Amino acid sequence: QVQLVESGGGLVQPGGSLRLSCAASGSIISINSMGWYRQAPGKERELVAVIIAGGSTGFGDSVKGRFTISRDNAKNMVLLQMNSLKPEDTAVYYCNADVLARYGGRDSYWGQGTQVTVSS
Repeated sequence: QVQLVESGGGLVQPGGSLRLSCAASGSIISINSMGWYRQAPGKERELVAVIIAGGSTGFGDSVKGRFTISRDNAKNMVLLQMNSLKPEDTAVYYCNADVLARYGGRDSYWGQGTQVTVSS
């Protein structure tokens, strides 16, 4: 009923920038929060950034000052701007949304993930 589709992943050199986008679609009544998580090989999935409808944001400690998150409520879209990328940022990045769906109720939904690789 609700789908999240990410785009923008790829290969970038250390110090470079990359922008990820995620669009939610389906029988959506409202979206509270949208955000990004990532999971690197051998590590737990961790919060990257989150933004709620009112505009408040939160960031994981490892990305503070380097990443920014923004949201287009009209398009049900969230963007993650990643700057000063480091090899340790390499991970699969997953979009997440807290959604009230018309028929599915309230739940947390996940995108399929997009690979970000930071390497020279």
